[in-house]
Amino acid sequence: MSQREERIELKFRIYDGTDIAHSCYAPSMTVATLKKRLLSEWPQAKTVTPKTVSEVKLIHGGKVLENSKTLADSRIMSFGNLPGGVITMHVVVQPTIAKEKKAKNQKEMQKMNSCSCTIL
Repeated sequence: MSQREERIELKFRIYDGTDIAHSCYAPSMTVATLKKRLLSEWPQAKTVTPKTVSEVKLIHGGKVLENSKTLADSRIMSFGNLPGGVITMHVVVQPTIAKEKKAKNQKEMQKMNSCSCTIL
């Protein structure tokens, strides 16, 4: 097999519909390494810019990819596409501040929705 066949052609669609980092990637590349590359190529003019790898979520086939897995482990291939086609992954940015706020709101909701009884 040639090297061209061993690589996976990917592009990444961010929240506003812009595609970034269109290139060919090795199946042995981890998702965390791929996210680092996306951070380095992220358009600086965007209103939402991730600061760390943990703020970026990659979605392929309806599943969020795990940082520790490789592209091959995540079964990234041209499933359902023509051979040699470009695979589009969706990129979601979830800042850590929003995560912390969500957790705080959930704790507050639990307090509001809980009741306690005292039997005397």
